[in-house]
Amino acid sequence: MAYFKNEEVFKESCGYDVNGIWYPRVTKIIDIKSKPALYKFYGDSSSYESAVKMTENSAEEGTLIHETVEKILLGENVEVPEKIKPSIDAFIDLLEKTDILTEKGMTERRIAHPIYKYAGTIDAMASINGRLGVLDVKTSQSIYRDYNLQTSAYMEALISEVPTLETRWILRIDQTKKCFRCGATLRPKGGRNKIRKGIEPLCINDDHEWSDLTGVAELQEFPFWKTDFQAFLAAKKLWEWENSYWLRKIGYYK
Repeated sequence: MAYFKNEEVFKESCGYDVNGIWYPRVTKIIDIKSKPALYKFYGDSSSYESAVKMTENSAEEGTLIHETVEKILLGENVEVPEKIKPSIDAFIDLLEKTDILTEKGMTERRIAHPIYKYAGTIDAMASINGRLGVLDVKTSQSIYRDYNLQTSAYMEALISEVPTLETRWILRIDQTKKCFRCGATLRPKGGRNKIRKGIEPLCINDDHEWSDLTGVAELQEFPFWKTDFQAFLAAKKLWEWENSYWLRKIGYYK
């Protein structure tokens, strides 16, 4: 069981108040699932403090990309910070090839499910090539399966209110450098400089010849969400078990 100073800290850390009712947060629920890659990152770091700092820097960069992408989707004029320009250039290039439409009121929207008792904030509901769905923006190295748990919860919460909702998409935006010699990629997000092998063996003594920073923008659709939602509910059950002490303290079980 995680430690919290008091009930109010638990509520603020783990959920949202929606219309006067407290609900656990979707992303907090999903955190109950094991994340081996994250544990390895912390284990490989020179210290816990340095790992936390890189994580915070990465989160700040991700938030900046999120905010910039949202403004562009809403048709607002935006000055793109130089440090995220490659990723935003890649996103704009994707927009020129893909019909993505959204509007105010459909972005950064707080939603809740009163029956299954959870809440979250969607990045956007969007019409993409004429089909309405949930659009979730990620700034990760890959599109991970865990994202399907999160978006399935959003779909279930919205479907009764928006019956025309058809599907969900993950929009991944990132930026990397590529080695001209071996094809390896270097991802500098958060100051970590993570290198991933290419097709060829890595350069001897890591003597890479890196390209300039280049943006990546990919859009993947995940239309079948019902099975993912059942997995989300299983994760929620485990999260409730883990936090039953605090949930009882705040009167969650009624």
